[in-house]
Amino acid sequence: MKQTTLIIQIPCLDEAVTLPATLADLPRTIAGIDRVEILVIDDGSTDATVRVAREHGVDHIVSLRRRRGLAAAFMAGIDTCLKLGADYIVNTDGDNQYCGHDIAALVAPLVAGEADIVIGDRNVQALQHMSAGRKLLQRLGSWIVRQLSNTRVPDTTSGFRAYTREAALRMTIVSEFSYTLESIIQAGKKRMAIAHVPVRTNARTRPSRLFHNVWHYLKQSGSTIVRIYTMYEPLKVFATIGAVVLLAGIATSVRFLYFFFTGSGAGHVQSLLLSAVLVIVGFQVVLMGLVADVISANRKLLEDLLYRARVGEPTSAREPQAPAGMVIWSARQDD
Repeated sequence: MKQTTLIIQIPCLDEAVTLPATLADLPRTIAGIDRVEILVIDDGSTDATVRVAREHGVDHIVSLRRRRGLAAAFMAGIDTCLKLGADYIVNTDGDNQYCGHDIAALVAPLVAGEADIVIGDRNVQALQHMSAGRKLLQRLGSWIVRQLSNTRVPDTTSGFRAYTREAALRMTIVSEFSYTLESIIQAGKKRMAIAHVPVRTNARTRPSRLFHNVWHYLKQSGSTIVRIYTMYEPLKVFATIGAVVLLAGIATSVRFLYFFFTGSGAGHVQSLLLSAVLVIVGFQVVLMGLVADVISANRKLLEDLLYRARVGEPTSAREPQAPAGMVIWSARQDD
């Protein structure tokens, strides 16, 4: 009988100081899992992150030759876990933000076959290090993502999450900022079963490196949400925008007709011109939506081909081959 393997992946950027505590907190045995391994993804760190990872018994290390961002590091880890034959994948942060002992609760719904993805709920409103303004924004952002993805995840920005192999195989992240919001919207549109469990957090060790300030985070998150939702619902997005422009054009033409029939239309020719422009633009936006919908159908076919290619890739009991710009080290090669 094949042994079930869980790989805990940790994207890292200059985490030599916090990584030892993070690793010490991770479980090595979990009920229902035969083998637990740890993978560190080094996103071009300039400190001793890789050396510290090896010294503390990490099973696998992926080293990106230059910094590529959290989303790219996350996907590099997912791809490596799949090639290593992982049945379940847990993602956590290298700053020891999340309580590693809660990983057992995180993967329990996966092992029981109740979910494809499980996301840890930090109960953001109770976090003391987070300001009231950020809590409000987090609640608002999570609500928007829930509406767009048709899910019930309370903490959509949590990076403490677990995936089945099947869910990981079907995941494709295109954002260069973060994977958290995009993966939820994507999973919701693909009708995956998403669960959430309460998790604990440790004391804050450092400020976030993902964004410089709240406005930077809002801009990046907002653009990610709009872009990803448009990818999956292009006709709905463009048709809505086009309808608004068309209605504005019709309203402007009604205004002109009112003045025309009351005998003062000569002074409102500008309204007629504006109406014509708005109607034409609105119609063009709707046509763009139709074209984007056709392109979206092609994207679904490409995602299916990528899924089939991933399924067909042989898993390795030793060190998998690394793509360009990446170095993979595995303790299995020394077994």
